[in-house]
Amino acid sequence: MTIYPEALAAHLEGGVTTVCHCWRMTRRDAAIKGFTDHDRRLMVDGTSFEPLAGFSATEARDTLGLAVDTVDVEGVLSSDEINEADISAGLYDDATVETLLVNWAETTQFARLRNATIGKITRRDGAFVAELKSRIHALDQVNGRVISRSCDAELGDARCRFSMGSPGFSAAGAVISAETPEMLHVSGLGAFDGGWFELGSIEWTSGALAGRLAHVAGHVKGQAGVELTLQPSEASAPAPGDTFLIKVGCDKTFATCKAKFDNALNFQGFPHLPGNDAAYGYAVDGDIFDGGPLVA
Repeated sequence: MTIYPEALAAHLEGGVTTVCHCWRMTRRDAAIKGFTDHDRRLMVDGTSFEPLAGFSATEARDTLGLAVDTVDVEGVLSSDEINEADISAGLYDDATVETLLVNWAETTQFARLRNATIGKITRRDGAFVAELKSRIHALDQVNGRVISRSCDAELGDARCRFSMGSPGFSAAGAVISAETPEMLHVSGLGAFDGGWFELGSIEWTSGALAGRLAHVAGHVKGQAGVELTLQPSEASAPAPGDTFLIKVGCDKTFATCKAKFDNALNFQGFPHLPGNDAAYGYAVDGDIFDGGPLVA
């Protein structure tokens, strides 16, 4: 339940109010941005909130129980503070958003309505719609380990223990040409077999995309040279000459862990987990199933 400061509560009980909404967004990189549906810049609680034309919010509901409350915030990409490239790069994924109710005529009067995280962001016709989820959505996430044949560690993390700095598992390259943003002809990878960097990642080290990451869907080595296929994104295509650092990926199977990384002792899956065929394989017509041992 929102508790309104005494001065703001008194203002809300008056015949005429001068209130607006402000959204304070904190990205995972700690960058803080403020936006408001008011028509001028406001300084509230130490943050500058920029007005954005067409910025609005849908109905918000606070419900009892464990259901996830959501609200959509919609706006036109008319400010340098928000742009398509940053959204495509995932800079706003899982950012925290604090919603404030502010008396714009006296900005020291404000109340915090809710805290949320950004869920799904969609873009259409030059505008964005960001879904804000209440923090209770974290209770829907899977916690603990899932028993499966495949590995549930991330390549190179503390559980995997593979050193990503090992020779031969990363390389520097450059773009020769780009048929599309996802289909690239590159140099610098001629010493590696085709498929070696499949499921890996690219960090751009120069050009307009410098500092951004992309994921490798395919790595082909042919007579025409080396071709990389990146996972689809809305980022612009790299330019010829743009350089990158590419790292190998892992398909999470025991065979790959053993043959490609020589890391079988640290495999974080259960490759010999019996499946349904093994579980039901003992059931043979005519056998006696009286609760006794199946194996003598």
